Amino acid sequence: MHSSTDQTGRQAPPGLLDTASLEITGKDVKELQAAAAQIPPGTRVNITFLGNENMALRVEAARVVRELGFRPVPHVSARRLRSQEDLKDYLAALAEADAVEEIVVIGGDPPEPEGPFPDALSVISTGLLGAHGVRHVNVAGYPEGHPKIDDDVLWKAVEQKWAVLREQDLACSVTTQFGFDTGPVVAWIEKLRAREIDSPIRVGVPGPAGVQRLLRYARRFGVQSSASVVQKYGLSLTGLLGTAGPNRFVESLETELDTDRHGDVSLHFYTFGGVRATAEWIQNARHE
Repeated sequence: MHSSTDQTGRQAPPGLLDTASLEITGKDVKELQAAAAQIPPGTRVNITFLGNENMALRVEAARVVRELGFRPVPHVSARRLRSQEDLKDYLAALAEADAVEEIVVIGGDPPEPEGPFPDALSVISTGLLGAHGVRHVNVAGYPEGHPKIDDDVLWKAVEQKWAVLREQDLACSVTTQFGFDTGPVVAWIEKLRAREIDSPIRVGVPGPAGVQRLLRYARRFGVQSSASVVQKYGLSLTGLLGTAGPNRFVESLETELDTDRHGDVSLHFYTFGGVRATAEWIQNARHE
């Protein structure tokens, strides 16, 4: 898949799958190792920051990602940090594992912070990231909104994080929550660009998985999953035992995006435990 100009003058983006990134948990390392031969060298692999996994497990996962020839992108969950020392220790451990250059900073799931950081901006504002070797920070974007945060608050947060990262001379990317409909994604990208935020965007995509699992994750993250939306994506509510891939979503996104208007856009796959299935899907789609 390569960039091209269609009859309307639209500049189609370079192949969205060419620089696709993956997301794993610390417990997915063995599956990543098994699928490594199907994943291009240098692929960004995000490592989540879950409450049921400790720092040692996350750091070991990041070390293995590096050893496999991929680029580790560990998450930092602000609300799960118990202290500033907790943050320092984690960044230092990541630096020792050669896995601190690029990270993701998110607010996190806990309803109340476990320490002094209520949100991603409070972590970024410490200045500790750059001091420990971080050079690139990914922040979250929500094309379909957030079930517990007003849109105005979300937009203000993105603008503030982008501005502070620029002040600190750190690169910024925005990685979005996954969805089933490209319409809200493209509209959100246009709103982001209208705010003169020119950072690269990674659009979240659910990797191939069982229909029931996809819908369960959608409910958990507040993603729009009405019958009309999931049907448009290619899911059949009458075939809940089946498996679905993001074919329609990716094809539609490639059709709708315009490099001149939307800038640098690529894909980020949420694997939901199916690392090998996702790697195989991407590999096959690249060669279609």
